[in-house]
Amino acid sequence: MTSEATRQGTGTADGVREHVDVLIVGAGLTGIGAAWRLHSALPHKSYAVLEARQAIGGTWDLFRYPGIRSDSDMQTFGYAFRPWREPRAIADGASILDYIRRTAAEAGIDRHIRFRHRVVNASWSTADACWTVDVCQGDDPAVITTMTCKFLYMCTGYYRYDRGYAPSFEGQERFTGRIVHPQQWPADLDCTGKRVVVIGSGATAISLVPALARTAAHVTMLQRSPTYILSLPAEDRLASALQRLVGKRAAYPLVRWKNILLNAVSYQLGQRAPGVSRAFIRSRIKRLLPTGYDVDTHFNPRYKPWDQRLCVVPDADLFKAIGEGRASVVTDHITTFTEAGVRVASGEELVADIIVTATGLDLLGMGGARLVVDGTEVVLSQTTAYRGTMLSGVPNLAFTIGYTNASWTLKADLVSDFVCRLLAYMDRHGHRQCVPVEPAGTLHRPLLDFSAGYVQRSIDRFPRSAAQDPWRSGNNYLRDRFTFRHARLDDETLRYSTPAFSGPHTTRTPS
Repeated sequence: MTSEATRQGTGTADGVREHVDVLIVGAGLTGIGAAWRLHSALPHKSYAVLEARQAIGGTWDLFRYPGIRSDSDMQTFGYAFRPWREPRAIADGASILDYIRRTAAEAGIDRHIRFRHRVVNASWSTADACWTVDVCQGDDPAVITTMTCKFLYMCTGYYRYDRGYAPSFEGQERFTGRIVHPQQWPADLDCTGKRVVVIGSGATAISLVPALARTAAHVTMLQRSPTYILSLPAEDRLASALQRLVGKRAAYPLVRWKNILLNAVSYQLGQRAPGVSRAFIRSRIKRLLPTGYDVDTHFNPRYKPWDQRLCVVPDADLFKAIGEGRASVVTDHITTFTEAGVRVASGEELVADIIVTATGLDLLGMGGARLVVDGTEVVLSQTTAYRGTMLSGVPNLAFTIGYTNASWTLKADLVSDFVCRLLAYMDRHGHRQCVPVEPAGTLHRPLLDFSAGYVQRSIDRFPRSAAQDPWRSGNNYLRDRFTFRHARLDDETLRYSTPAFSGPHTTRTPS
């Protein structure tokens, strides 16, 4: 049995470090899915999950703003191994959080989680064939303990949890109302009867506006440029019919594949025939808005469909709020904040009691952890991602960044399955180290080929991708599904070795 000191923290009273086979960093949607796959496929492997916050759920526990919901259908955003059983295909944040927590509890994953454990440094030693991970516990940055592991699995997502992107606006100190960012939504904020301006046009803004418009005096969505928005039914009628006919578990993969294929067709149409895709989306929006509404100004983006993520609203809630006069859209540039609100380039002043800056995310690779290999610090921007999930020159490490044109979980599930396949392969052949080695002359490109502002601001600090396999990181789930599951693990790109492993002689493994 594991001592109480080992279970609660990363060390014991006698200074012995806790050791696990696999250390998963992050207890959000990705981390819980990774732990489930590992526990199911390789039950003999010991593992722990480190979570910097004090709760399971990641994004879905962090974000508390009104109207938070999935922007993908839950048949593909949910786990492949655990059917989404609720009738709503576009689900609210609370339902998603409950789904993640139930998944963890039912599989016993919650017993492996160390809360308020933030990884600050991870050092690989080839001589010992293991990672030594420095962990900050609680709020005191001086309290650092260590763990060791054979394989480090980063499931931290790709943005900062402690703050969102908040540009400085001219004159914002003059505004006499309240300014809030959705990522730090105050629990005491009541918008009832208030005039609200939401700055932004992405998924957060289009979720906030209809939710706030239910009680606010009026909500204005102020956007610099439009976003593609598509209305879908909150409940998938085909899914409901199939569930009644064959049962929820049997219906789930059928509906899941239906949605995967429809999304793939939508993406390909947007990229290969953007005029057709644009016309289709425009015609759908035009039918949902009042006659004569200026669709071309407010809902006609300059870029091709899917160059940025296509946003989804359930049951046309945003368009209904606009049609009923509870919300409006202004497409213009901000010149300055005023005492009473925001003045835009046209000269109009948007009066507000509350301004919400839904201006996006700050990206952060590897959760901000510093990586070191044999004494040399890893510079992420100088590495190349093998299949978008391992780093060139970095042994025994995997990370997950989901799709930008489909559900995040589809990619996360492929990665976790691949990691288990890789670990099993290493066990069969007696290997203790696996490192991707990039060939000379590789033609590089950004890891995320995505024009959204939050990506463009930070992508130069992330690993690179390449134009050729297996260094290409694309947005094609169907192709990735085949390569992740069937590509050979004994190719020349992955170099295996068996250095002596001294870790277990000086560490304690949890039961």
